[in-house]
Amino acid sequence: MDPFYAVVRVIARFWIWFFFERVEVRHPERVPPMGPVLLCINHPNNLIDSLLVGSVLPRKVHYLATAALFRTPLIARFLVALGVIPVDRKADASGKMGRNVEMFAACDEAFDRGRLIAIYPEGATRAEAHLQRIKTGAARIVLGYEAHDPGRLTVVPVGLSFEARKRYRGRVLVSFGEPVDLSSYLAVYRQEPVKALHALTTAIQSAMEREVVHAERIDTAALARAVEALYRGDLERELWDERGLSGRQIDPFQLSGSIADAVEHFRKQNPERVERLWQRILGYHAGLAAYRLRDEAVRTRLERMAERQRVARSWQTIVGLPLFAYGAAVNFLPYYLPGWLAGRMSRRQTDYATTRLLASVVAFPLFWALETLLVGWAAGLRWALAFFLSLPLGGLIAYRYLVGTGRLRHQLRFGALLVTRAQDARRLLAERREIVEELERAKRDYLGGAKGPSV
Repeated sequence: MDPFYAVVRVIARFWIWFFFERVEVRHPERVPPMGPVLLCINHPNNLIDSLLVGSVLPRKVHYLATAALFRTPLIARFLVALGVIPVDRKADASGKMGRNVEMFAACDEAFDRGRLIAIYPEGATRAEAHLQRIKTGAARIVLGYEAHDPGRLTVVPVGLSFEARKRYRGRVLVSFGEPVDLSSYLAVYRQEPVKALHALTTAIQSAMEREVVHAERIDTAALARAVEALYRGDLERELWDERGLSGRQIDPFQLSGSIADAVEHFRKQNPERVERLWQRILGYHAGLAAYRLRDEAVRTRLERMAERQRVARSWQTIVGLPLFAYGAAVNFLPYYLPGWLAGRMSRRQTDYATTRLLASVVAFPLFWALETLLVGWAAGLRWALAFFLSLPLGGLIAYRYLVGTGRLRHQLRFGALLVTRAQDARRLLAERREIVEELERAKRDYLGGAKGPSV
């Protein structure tokens, strides 16, 4: 790994750590430590996708990227230094598709040198959680190289799954799949190249879909998300109680996949039951929206936390208030401005997180440097150093406190609803209780292999 790439990778790893609460990596050992490799990656989140994959692999990754990025000389020099290979896409309407001969030659040369290349076979960033139909470019690169040097290249599918694409401090899964077996396609390619290209493209698509959470659930994705939002906490508590698992031992993406599997099962086996459940959830959400409430406020009221837990949280709130005030005061502008700019400047949903991350990369160091200079000017070098070290810690404390007070605000709002409009509040409580009871019945039916009674 060359020094320039290594430095950029260290910086990328820091900002990935800063931006995401948790990055889970599955089976990185499936990427060979040496020799030619092609990674086929889904593309849900623009530049962040490349930062994630590059930061979790010890090898240098040579990305294929649209030639449009190379039009600015300074950016072009930066990308070339990182080993990025330009691709002329039809969608860019550059009229220079013939230059892709150079791209194929560059890929062959990189493979000959035992390098690792990454491609996004969908062709562009996609907002949908499921994998789009991929292009034949990956298959063309693979079979073109295998034709003159068979058996050397390894093709690894990669799935990126974001728990919440726009949320700061969200969670993400990077999953590396089993290498695609290429042996059966090369013989066909020599006789019927078009047939071999389409067959290998289909095989790569299937391999990628196996690594992406909710890959084939477009028809039930909305219902699966709604069920997860309502019922995930109950399932996690059940895992805590029955299996003794801690929060970090519970795989959130596996849990999401299990919920989606169950929804898909009932959609096929008992669609009327799914329709009734969906209507109940929509009605409950409409009630929450009418009073500007979140489900968490209703759920908390139903759970009736123990007095000791309430007292503990109250003390945490009181003790944490000064720390929150300090952290919020010194980090408000660098936290708020990137989100505001991303909301104003992002033309597509997939641009939001990347725009916010890039703006944060500029905003936080800039504001922290200015604030540290002011403290140094007013109080001296020692105070400036202590202040600078406190900035990231204060920001994280303030963010966690803010999340907690947001929950408290909605709980107080629901408490006021119980006093002023008790009948409506009790109706929301009853609706949520009935939905959870139906989900409990559905869980027993699903795990027991029975269809279960209709609602």
